[in-house]
Amino acid sequence: MSTLTLLVPNEVQGLQVLKDNHWVDVKYIPNAMIVHVGDQFEILSNGKYKSVWHRTTVNKDQTRMSWPVFCEPPEDQVVGPLPQLVTDENPAKYKTKKYKDYEYCKLNKIPQ
Repeated sequence: MSTLTLLVPNEVQGLQVLKDNHWVDVKYIPNAMIVHVGDQFEILSNGKYKSVWHRTTVNKDQTRMSWPVFCEPPEDQVVGPLPQLVTDENPAKYKTKKYKDYEYCKLNKIPQ
């Protein structure tokens, strides 16, 4: 549910993203950081940027390490599509609400 997730992985393969209904390995790039766009970023961009579905796999022979950093707005922060991204041709795709209300709906699988 974070706005974005920052990952600093090591050399051991294991991170995957869902692309075109298939899980695809994310290649390790030395000295790089991975940024996953989350639900809130998708809402702010009115759907222009999509939340990334991702998972990790287990390697029995090597330890895979990553350092996730989750960024979320305060509970009372109002979150919705940025007004400059909403037009008559591109209406709001998401309701504007407080983050705590969004989080409650998400956790309880209530339609947004």
